Amino acid sequence: MNIDAKRVADSHDIRLNLFLGLANWSLFLDHIPNDVVNRITARNYGFSGASDLFIFISGYTAAIIYAKIMLERGFIIGATRIIKQLAHLYAAYIVLFVTYIAAIGYVAAQYSAPDILNEFNIAGIVDQPIRILAHGLLLQAKPLNLDVLQLYVMMTAILVPVMWLLLRAPDLTMAESVALYLAARWFEWNLSSFPDGDWYFNPFCWQLLFVLGGWLALGGARRLAPMLKSPFFLYAGVAYLIFALAMTMAARFPDFGRIFPAWLVDAFNPNDKVNLAPYRLLHFLVLAFIVTRFVRKDSPALKSPIFNPLIKCGEQSLAVFCVGVLLSFLGNFALTLSAGSLIEQILVSISGIACMTFVAYYVSWSKQQDVWKAAAAPHPQAGPHRGLDTRVPDAGVAVGVVSHGVFEPKPVPDPIEVDAGSLNETATKQNRRARL
Repeated sequence: MNIDAKRVADSHDIRLNLFLGLANWSLFLDHIPNDVVNRITARNYGFSGASDLFIFISGYTAAIIYAKIMLERGFIIGATRIIKQLAHLYAAYIVLFVTYIAAIGYVAAQYSAPDILNEFNIAGIVDQPIRILAHGLLLQAKPLNLDVLQLYVMMTAILVPVMWLLLRAPDLTMAESVALYLAARWFEWNLSSFPDGDWYFNPFCWQLLFVLGGWLALGGARRLAPMLKSPFFLYAGVAYLIFALAMTMAARFPDFGRIFPAWLVDAFNPNDKVNLAPYRLLHFLVLAFIVTRFVRKDSPALKSPIFNPLIKCGEQSLAVFCVGVLLSFLGNFALTLSAGSLIEQILVSISGIACMTFVAYYVSWSKQQDVWKAAAAPHPQAGPHRGLDTRVPDAGVAVGVVSHGVFEPKPVPDPIEVDAGSLNETATKQNRRARL
């Protein structure tokens, strides 16, 4: 393989969880229309948004986790871990899909509000529920706000061949991804959805952001670092962000937009999110470059307790995302029933984020209990007095490899190798207490 373990990016970069948590919070807020709080999210100030960040970090983290497994234990083992993770993600999508449409259908019937079915793209559930559910299993149904998870399931489905190529010919793989992106835009390739239309996030185009994340994680970022340190790229990047802000504001405020030529404003509005417009992709990359340049992974500020809720939501991203989708629907409906005042909008937003954070901490705590219970079990061959088994069986994989589904960038082998020193220390303390 052309990639070795030394070229794989640091898996303990706390910024990954921090910004993934931020993406989840932003997606929740963006999914609630007419909410004043969502005006603080990134999509309001440039071409890219939380979806771009979500997919990019997913690709970056996946490459770190599975590259190390494949390099240390072989490609076949890594491929089986990916397939296992795909099943985990697909099951989460199906549960969320069924729960989501059931909740929307119940609210629509209970409050005599059939327009909600059209608003959330599930109007066909009344006339043809079996077909809607069947196409949902095939990822062809498109209820509102499930698009990001749907896209991520598809990206995980292609991850085995992508990792095989990235580990052997990373630059060629990146070139092929760019070629597919350009071809999809030129020939208008996309996957169809049911009952009509296409995928909201064109996977033939958005795969570029996912693969790019993997390429950067496997040495691409390190190779580009000397070039990007040039002041020219910093100044050019800042200028482009200002330009993107101006074009975004021009679309939102017509009076301000008249300052610029109409052809210039029309070239960037409406924002081509479906096919990941080149200017959108460039905006995200420039933003990521500038943020990571000034927010170092070893920055003491990142250890501040104020960031702990964001980091925890990033660690448990799958659960947080699923809960966020349901909460965004409930929040939207609550504001529809009420007067929708400023205070109510703020209250709904804060309450939703608080619930997502609670779920993140609970899931994290629950997994830790499973891991320590398995780690504390006596070794089957060691006998009752020969110490603790320091190997956690498959049930504990959720913290390491399977935690990729919740985007926890800790590439721990499967089974997880728990710190034997800490476990023995714990066992010693327990024995002392027993003697007392």
